[in-house]
Amino acid sequence: MTANPELSPEDELRLNVMLAQKPQAVRIDESRMTVFALTDRGEARVDLSPNCNDTTYLRRVKAMLSAHVMGSPGGYPVYLERWTRMGQTRDTNLQQLLLLGESEAIVAVAHASGLTEDLARRAWWAMPDAANARVMLNSRRIAESEIGRELAQFLLEFLPFEEQGCNMLESVRLVLQPGLIDDTQRRQLWQKAQLKRNLLVGFLHTLPDELPLETAEHPAKARYAQLFDSAAGALSPSMVSLARVFSAPGQAFVQTCELALAKLSDQDVAVSLLAAISNYFRDARLLETDYRDVEALEAAVSALERELPPELESYLRSTWFLSAISVELLNPIFARTDAIGSGMRRKIKPVTDRIGHHLGVLRC
Repeated sequence: MTANPELSPEDELRLNVMLAQKPQAVRIDESRMTVFALTDRGEARVDLSPNCNDTTYLRRVKAMLSAHVMGSPGGYPVYLERWTRMGQTRDTNLQQLLLLGESEAIVAVAHASGLTEDLARRAWWAMPDAANARVMLNSRRIAESEIGRELAQFLLEFLPFEEQGCNMLESVRLVLQPGLIDDTQRRQLWQKAQLKRNLLVGFLHTLPDELPLETAEHPAKARYAQLFDSAAGALSPSMVSLARVFSAPGQAFVQTCELALAKLSDQDVAVSLLAAISNYFRDARLLETDYRDVEALEAAVSALERELPPELESYLRSTWFLSAISVELLNPIFARTDAIGSGMRRKIKPVTDRIGHHLGVLRC
């Protein structure tokens, strides 16, 4: 091995010994000036002895790792951050990226479409943070694996320390996927969500028909059972959607939406709630356009002409309205303000009032 004059002799020797063990991943603790490697025999460690300032020395260490792994000292091109976070990293070099000691390279692996359970385990060892856990749990392959359960437990334990509402609800959405947490943890999470209503939006996304809220079905479900069971009713997507929301789980969904709507904390949470609602009613959607004005949306729904059972017309029009809500209703408002909390809620009240109205129409 050619000597590297930029590293102290002892560090170069120990790092070469570490690399000779064919590590699965490398992690650098920059605050402690320590390099760790995950190997078949456990965790290897090199405490660095810098011969210059720490920043320069770490750059030299990373250049050595890159030269060994990639054949070039250039390291990982961190300017590709946006590209890699869109999952565009080539799957052929994911193992190499885990050996560079670069946090952005680890993030690239976590976002990669070719992420496997083994690579996820290595990436998690190299950089165990909430953002990486969330992005990896978005992969069905990872969510159904053993490492997926470990990631979910981490997110559950880390939840009290999350500061952004969108991260809170996203963590909840992900850990509620089948098989990741047990019933007791799910109930405890639901209880927390009564106080931190951002969390309710995560429930609405993942468990729209299994919310842990005791409710009765809407009286109209039994009253108009013949209409729902008729040939026309059974085949109409709108009628099927209406029957769903009239069921006991559907009424739980409506009530939970109302709770979340009343305490929206920031713009991301508001957008996510509208997405959860419109997705629930997507089968009833008749309008193809996403409207930027809530009054225009109301007018478009009112103008829809269908042969409707008169007893159900108001209910059906509410499902059509809710199926057509989108971020486009909020964009003109959010383009003019960055308010959060009660200030944001006042700004978007014209939109949320109409959504609340139509939810109320569907609630018993």
